[in-house]
Amino acid sequence: MSVIEKSIEVNVPTNIAYNQWTQFEDFPQFMEGVTEVTQLDDTHLHWCANVAGKRKEWDAEITEQIPDKRIAWHSLSGARNAGVVTFHYIDDAKTRIMLQMDYATEGVVETTGDALGILTHRVEGDLKRFKGFLESRGRETGAWRGKVEQGSQNSRNSNH
Repeated sequence: MSVIEKSIEVNVPTNIAYNQWTQFEDFPQFMEGVTEVTQLDDTHLHWCANVAGKRKEWDAEITEQIPDKRIAWHSLSGARNAGVVTFHYIDDAKTRIMLQMDYATEGVVETTGDALGILTHRVEGDLKRFKGFLESRGRETGAWRGKVEQGSQNSRNSNH
């Protein structure tokens, strides 16, 4: 497994940054290669993306979600990946978003791309595009304020 750790400061309050991150179906608007994210239920997502020139699909599960603090996930199918995104209050108008992701590459092209740091640069670009997407709007496109506790089967309130 490879690890990516990136962070960025966004010029919006923590609750707005968090709220926007809960709008998973908006991810294709700022994540390079992601073509579609479908929220299946409160804790399950179906992803479609172009990775190294190939269409990939996988399902992921949100394993922990604490409003304004963190969202953790892991894949249930496809290439193995897991991660956590955390939201850190800097001041009333600024938030630091930190992303840590563990992933496994599949095939020679992905392994070579990983060695060259392509995915690391893509994630960094995704965070910059998220910043631009959010700051240009000044507000979130929606919000989900429910909580998912690690190791539980709690469901999210349908407020997204």
